[in-house]
Amino acid sequence: MTALRPRAFVAEFVGTFALIFIGVGSIAMDHLTAGKVGITGIALAHGLTIAAMASATAAVSGGHLNPAVTFAAWLARQTGTANALGYGISQCLGAIAAAALLHVVMPGSVLSAVDVGTPAPGGGINGGQALVIEAVLTFFLVFVIFGTAFDSRAPKVGALFIGLAVTLDIFMGGPLTGAAMNPARWLGPALAGGGGLGNAWIYWLGPLLGAAAAALVYTLVLTEAVADAPRPRPFPLGPRR
Repeated sequence: MTALRPRAFVAEFVGTFALIFIGVGSIAMDHLTAGKVGITGIALAHGLTIAAMASATAAVSGGHLNPAVTFAAWLARQTGTANALGYGISQCLGAIAAAALLHVVMPGSVLSAVDVGTPAPGGGINGGQALVIEAVLTFFLVFVIFGTAFDSRAPKVGALFIGLAVTLDIFMGGPLTGAAMNPARWLGPALAGGGGLGNAWIYWLGPLLGAAAAALVYTLVLTEAVADAPRPRPFPLGPRR
């Protein structure tokens, strides 16, 4: 049995808290400044926060900061079931706490105007389309995580490229679905008054499906493909946690 890692749970709480606090805060500031932050600023706020906090927490928890990433790690046997559940709970609690604190430090009218930054399907996007978009965007994110962070042969700059993947995904998917790619990113703001829980199936199922697909492609296809490379080296995708 793999030992529980309470310090890792704290790291995941803090990192996810930062993502929601800065990410939702940037959306609120875009409204407050009449659009001066823009999609570029919002994308960079999310991407840079992930890059910074994934780097800061990598040595302690692996810097998942996302239940979908933890689910992919569990599928790839990078973490045991108990720790995966602990990670997911810590991430969701961090997101809820950050959204609650934003209600304390920001004008309520600003947060209400942007539905607390809760991801939601945009105009003309139905639930099925939003689900597919979230799944595809999360696939890209988790694929980058496996290739730059979980693979022990990767250069040690994975967090930067993970942040860039988040940024790129938001450029494309932000106006369509909010580009959550992260059930906790949706859950915290939604529970804090961001339009209810009706879209839960989109923002849980979509990221989990995309993450699972990325884990399977990387571990079952690409790992096998590199076995015959000039530098053959069997690798577990990072240490088991």
